[in-house]
This record gives sequence, structure tokens and C-alpha cells, in this order.
Amino acid sequence: MPLPTHLITLEGTPIPEEQLKNQVILFVNVASQCGLTPQYSGLVELDKQYKERGFQVIGVPCNQFGQQEPGSPEEIKDFTSSKYDVEFTLLEKQDVNGANRSPLYQFL
Repeated sequence: MPLPTHLITLEGTPIPEEQLKNQVILFVNVASQCGLTPQYSGLVELDKQYKERGFQVIGVPCNQFGQQEPGSPEEIKDFTSSKYDVEFTLLEKQDVNGANRSPLYQFL
């Protein structure tokens, strides 16, 4: 099964396929109100350190676990950029499991 080609960013734009080719991608389930939210700091550093070598972090917000990502795309973007200086790609909210599991999580 190939990686889904229609990955949509938090801003609502598709990620061009070329951006994903020949890359090592770390997809990370994220949530702004989770106890693990400080992981953003490490992810920012990881992305910066290895970006030029063909590695990228892509954050995937999900609100399925304890309603820990209730915000709108704008609220998520504001929070992650102002609190953690996130510059790596964030996708639109997705379901990790259940009947509406996203194609990305079906692939993963």
C-alpha cells in the first residue's frame, strides 16, 4: 500500500508529492492539551537537525484521545508556533482509529 498522496496541511493545502519523495518522514500524533505536548521541543530540534539530510517531521493532530486537541486549525497553529516555534508541517486533524480512520493511519 503506497503512502496516501492527498495529505492536507493544517492550512488546508495539499502537500506536493515531490516534498515527500526520497524523504525519511516521522509522522507524529500530536495534541495541544496532552501531557506529552512538550515533545514539540524535541521534534522541532530533530526536524532542524536533520532536515537538510532528507528527514522531516510531520505532526498529525488528533482529538480522539481525551479530547486533547479541540482547537481549530488556526488555534493549533497559533499554539504550536508561539509556544514551541514549530515550523515543521502539521496536517489537518485526523482520526487514528475507528470507522473514520484516515487513509494516512490506514497506511501506517
